[in-house]
Amino acid sequence: MPEDRPITDPIRPQPGIMEIALYVSGESKLAGRTDVLKLSSNENPYGASPKAQAAFAAAAGNLHRYPNTDHAGLRAAIGEIHGLDPDRIICGVGSDEVLQFITQSYAGPGDEVITTEHGFSMYPILAHAAGAVPVEVKEVERRIDVDAILSAVTERTRIVFIANPANPTGTMVAEADLHRLVAGLPGDVILVLDGAYAEFAEGFDGGASLVDTYPNVVMTRTFSKIHGLGGLRIGWGYAQRSIIDVLNRVRQPFNLSVAQMEAAEAAVRDVSFTRFCATENAKWRDHLRQALVQMGIGCDESFANFILARFASAEEADAADLALKAEGILVRKVAGYKLPNCLRITIGDEDACRRIIGVLATFKGVR
Repeated sequence: MPEDRPITDPIRPQPGIMEIALYVSGESKLAGRTDVLKLSSNENPYGASPKAQAAFAAAAGNLHRYPNTDHAGLRAAIGEIHGLDPDRIICGVGSDEVLQFITQSYAGPGDEVITTEHGFSMYPILAHAAGAVPVEVKEVERRIDVDAILSAVTERTRIVFIANPANPTGTMVAEADLHRLVAGLPGDVILVLDGAYAEFAEGFDGGASLVDTYPNVVMTRTFSKIHGLGGLRIGWGYAQRSIIDVLNRVRQPFNLSVAQMEAAEAAVRDVSFTRFCATENAKWRDHLRQALVQMGIGCDESFANFILARFASAEEADAADLALKAEGILVRKVAGYKLPNCLRITIGDEDACRRIIGVLATFKGVR
């Protein structure tokens, strides 16, 4: 038996860790139902490209092999399809891991990381994990306020996080305002443009041109949304070579598997499937939004694969959520994003959108 030892201070985590509120994902099950329509996690209703699925299946024969460490094939495919320099691309376990690399590399205790009022909940989590302080800036009617961000910058600011299109609001910052924002930031402050939903905004490059123009801009993207590979967790980032070199120093060498890379490469190269998904999303997104507006449910124009339905009160939003659940439909309550009177609804296929409209029309008494 070990000798008795005096009790000392307990084991303590790094500063900021215990400030993290655990992330809560969208619901996926309803008790007593097997026919659940899940519209709570912004998943692609058409799934992954058949070519990506075939590539994933073919990779099963090589599961005993270590993957390459430089993601060369996947980076080359991304660069070819998006017209980017592969040497300035980094891949991660979802874009969340790339965001983690950025925060880990450029923020620490005493530093500040700017997020916005309704911004993605991972941003303050990442700041706390690095020991930094998240600074929340107000939005204006669910839209990012560039002037408010610039006013919040101090000598301690290291990173500004913006999702464009934004989650959970679906709104966008105009390109001219993005230029004004980055031009107004000190040169040692990194602007991170989270483009998880960029493919759903027609004609938008996700911020790639800004990365090419300014040395302190990083763009992140994901395969989880339009490419339907959320279950595989694959993302990427694009920045100046000096930043990518830093991020690769904290990236684990085997962070992506063979199966992940093969499926992602096939997905990004299947441009016809990607175009189909974007077209269908735009069609039914607009249809659903217009239907809700006609019912008297507020709904900003969305540039993503979801809409944010605004009700008269938090109580009405909760009642609408219960009405949807009663019909086997799961959407996302967003009170945690300071939007208690809202529900975020993923754009599904035609049948899903018509089901949503039918249930909410009955709920509002307009049928």
